[in-house]
Amino acid sequence: MKKAIIITISFLTFVSCNSNAKTSNLIAQNQDQSKLEASMKRGQIVYNDMCITCHLPDGKGVPKAFPPLADSDYLRENQTESIKAVKHGLSGEIIVNGITYNGTMTPLGLSDEEIADVINYINNSWGNKIGNFITPDKVSKL
Repeated sequence: MKKAIIITISFLTFVSCNSNAKTSNLIAQNQDQSKLEASMKRGQIVYNDMCITCHLPDGKGVPKAFPPLADSDYLRENQTESIKAVKHGLSGEIIVNGITYNGTMTPLGLSDEEIADVINYINNSWGNKIGNFITPDKVSKL
């Protein structure tokens, strides 16, 4: 009988501790999701003000003139370079989805927070699921 009580108490303690860990993880995930959603909302405003003219409302860009952001292999594979392009501008050849672009993107004069927000918006729009949460701190280190 004593053994059964000890086993039961041990089991309940284990389940209780494990449940707390799962709850903590769930809360952290919800907080991260809320931060991402807030960043994306701010990023959409920046995109509509600064990026939409060249990359268009659907992120598809203009063939051979302005590269697409929607379903962009360059964006997926070159996150650091993409952030630097928004921060410092970009000139020279890049290849996006097999098409060569050789234009100039001037620096937009955005703050690190605005850059983080617009990249988070782009990374999670038009079917993009890049999942790399960008913070202003990450941007400032570039």
